[in-house]
Amino acid sequence: MTGKFRPRGGAFYTLGLGLVCALLGGLGGWYWQSRQIGVGAGGHFAERDRVAIEQLVHDYLVEHPEVLPEAMDALTRKQDAMRLAGLRDVLEQATAGTVLGNPQGKITLVEFADYACGYCRHSVEDVEALIAANPDLRVVVRELPILSPESADAAKMAIAAAQQGRYAAFHKAMYAASRPDAQSIAAAARAAGLDMAQARKTIAAPATEQELVRNMDIAKRLGFSGTPSWVVGDSLMTGAVGREQLAKAIADARS
Repeated sequence: MTGKFRPRGGAFYTLGLGLVCALLGGLGGWYWQSRQIGVGAGGHFAERDRVAIEQLVHDYLVEHPEVLPEAMDALTRKQDAMRLAGLRDVLEQATAGTVLGNPQGKITLVEFADYACGYCRHSVEDVEALIAANPDLRVVVRELPILSPESADAAKMAIAAAQQGRYAAFHKAMYAASRPDAQSIAAAARAAGLDMAQARKTIAAPATEQELVRNMDIAKRLGFSGTPSWVVGDSLMTGAVGREQLAKAIADARS
């Protein structure tokens, strides 16, 4: 299973360093203009000026520690919007029919999931509760089988179930199993009432494999490297973020 990790691969330190550098540059320019500091050949600050600027930045951050996380949040939102640009229509299309909740809902939550992922399994109840609380919520599940070969087998059976209008039943039955294997996948398919002859045809169809490849490509373009990962509105989240954070993101998307 994947762990609980920070969004987009834990780039928190990198973002912070970049913002500090930007702050150094901005305050350095302000300091130069206000104090009319001379610069040497090549446009470099003198050593005494560099020390003064670093002290200025240090003092500002100590006096206003709330600035850095606020700026980092703003930068993350901007980067998320850039990742989503040009992808949203494709992202929210349920080409394989793997939809939970209201198929015509105005608010779309996209989940990238793997049936071998323990945190995905723990999130099932959260998603069900969100669907119950939001009649206009449409949940598009993008199968992202990255943890085992059996994950891919389960994902293909899920697509077969969707083609027969039995996706929700299979989805729930598959997560009720301990882990995907030939026995548990077959049992979930039987519990969902699938026509197994038709399911085998869907599993073998090139379009089914193409759907999984497409999901992997979209996940990479969004910066996702684990499951579960989520998109709603302009919010990108990774990990077992919990019902409250998902509910807040849904409310933000609605506003």
